[in-house]
Amino acid sequence: DLQICQHRAPTCCTKKMEESYQAAVRRERTQSIQALNFELKYMIVGHITAFQEAFESLLRFAENRTSSLFETAYRPMAKEAAEPVKELFTDISLYILGAETTVESAVLRFFDSLFPLVYSRLINPGITDLSDDYTECLRLTRQDINPFGHYSKNMVTELSKSLWASRMLSQALSLGIEVINTTEHAALTKECSRALVKMQYCPHCQGLTLIRPCVGYCLNVMRGCLASVSELDAQWREFISTLEYLTNEMAASHDLEIALSGIWNSINEAILHAQLNGPQLSATVDKVCGQPKQQEGNLSSASIVPVKEVTETQTFTMAHTSLNNKRREFINYMKRSRTFYASIAERLCDGDLVMRDSSTCWNGEDVV
Repeated sequence: DLQICQHRAPTCCTKKMEESYQAAVRRERTQSIQALNFELKYMIVGHITAFQEAFESLLRFAENRTSSLFETAYRPMAKEAAEPVKELFTDISLYILGAETTVESAVLRFFDSLFPLVYSRLINPGITDLSDDYTECLRLTRQDINPFGHYSKNMVTELSKSLWASRMLSQALSLGIEVINTTEHAALTKECSRALVKMQYCPHCQGLTLIRPCVGYCLNVMRGCLASVSELDAQWREFISTLEYLTNEMAASHDLEIALSGIWNSINEAILHAQLNGPQLSATVDKVCGQPKQQEGNLSSASIVPVKEVTETQTFTMAHTSLNNKRREFINYMKRSRTFYASIAERLCDGDLVMRDSSTCWNGEDVV
């Protein structure tokens, strides 16, 4: 009653043993593909972590630099500006990780929160009553009167270019892991598991426990079993090319590090622009939002902190070099894996599974 290991000679197998062999080849096939995938998956996961750590390091640096701008140049509003600054960099981090948000919405939300502070602490430092309604009116007015000139739009443009490539790379790496995980658990067809049993275990039914399959025979069986997986070859090669393109984009004109290091300067220029246009802004705001309560008497100019450029002793050099090295090392490794799916059958038939450099091997029917 044997279904797979039928042979003219006497056999020591039963139908139940055949079923056990089918379970064994399924398990072994999954384990052997997992072993092949391990190094590739390990490299991708390692680089996802390394890239993320480098991004976070650069974001922290840029956030600290921006916070120090307010503490040194715009002290009257530094405490209240801390939360909008934190939100801006959190939004940027979420965007890189693939969240459903945009750079434009993050930056414009930041400037919406910033305008009431600039207006009440720098342009009209005598305002005492900043009610929720008045603050909300200032936020909405910001969108119409554009107090920060072209600087807010420029910041959106610069960050969008550089962060887009980082976001795409982050998503592409996650997709790579997903593809590898899916191939590990691809279901074996009935024909495939029977062919694997015939190749690996049917010799045992004849007492030939040490004989191993012939190389050509193994390749034919594995190619048949892995036809659906090897079809990924063209897409995998395209995937590697896309990774290469994205890493080049990040390293070239859309440089993430330069864009992040320039955030504080864009904000500084935007605030300066608003201050220079203070009288016109005040006239427009008074018409739209009404006049808020002012302190009695004239405010002395001494209480207005003069704007000065923030001097920054630290640099992005270390994080920049680290990120560039990681990109280069990663893409070189990934380029070597271009043929990963095209050569999967060859690699599964390598090593101990087949008989090499010997005069005898199993061809599926007999020893040859």
